[in-house]
Amino acid sequence: MDAKIRFEDLAIQCLFDASIESRLMATSRAQTALDLGMLDFGFDEPPRPTSEVCFPDKPILVEPRHLARRSLGTPAGLIALLHAVAHIEFTAILLAWDMAYRFRDLPEDFQRDWLGVAIEEASHFSAVRDRLRSLGADYGDLPAHRGLWELAEQTSGDVLHRLALVPRFMEARGLDVTPGMIAKLTELGDAESVAILELILREEIGHVAIGTRWFTEVAEARVIDPEVTYFGLIDRYIKGGVRGPFNIEARRRAGFSEAELGRLAALG
Repeated sequence: MDAKIRFEDLAIQCLFDASIESRLMATSRAQTALDLGMLDFGFDEPPRPTSEVCFPDKPILVEPRHLARRSLGTPAGLIALLHAVAHIEFTAILLAWDMAYRFRDLPEDFQRDWLGVAIEEASHFSAVRDRLRSLGADYGDLPAHRGLWELAEQTSGDVLHRLALVPRFMEARGLDVTPGMIAKLTELGDAESVAILELILREEIGHVAIGTRWFTEVAEARVIDPEVTYFGLIDRYIKGGVRGPFNIEARRRAGFSEAELGRLAALG
């Protein structure tokens, strides 16, 4: 690899090309260039709007209330669960790329951190998709929802809002609910799916921790209280408020303070 690879070009490919395979290829290429020290993090053009980010033709995106509920104890129910996880992980690839691409008034370590998250999210997505395929299904076979990306669009104008609401709220919620999925799949004897979810849970703790670190740094740079700001942003953006129960140990490892955990418990 003689010439440096432009991060901006790969980000544009990942965010604005509807092809799943193209996005995975861009992420893999970024990982290789990053490992070789050949990634150029400079930017030449202003970021495009989040509304222009492309999703593939399938899955069809619907309101969450229109998603069918299926019993996990059936093959269709297992496929539906894994499809939902695959969609979350696919959207998480875009969220991490967009974080690194959109918010540029921070040190280069910010881009490096979120690219690292995107690389791990792509690995998660590929693992879940492979599991779906082993069950005779594939990502795109069932409808999915846009909830996570809608929140990204709402917070596209302020990195502090994005950090609070995406990694520290929505992704942190994954830390709460994944152990329950693991327990149910363990009861059903699905060791393959359990191993994938356990890996996702371990690495998502790190992703939320990255969000916590940058959220705190940005808040302190603006001379505002991180805890007060965090809960104020939840009140502003999250309809229906906070829901428990919470995975206290995982959230603690992801950087949540004891004061935050206590306040979450009271709200939830």
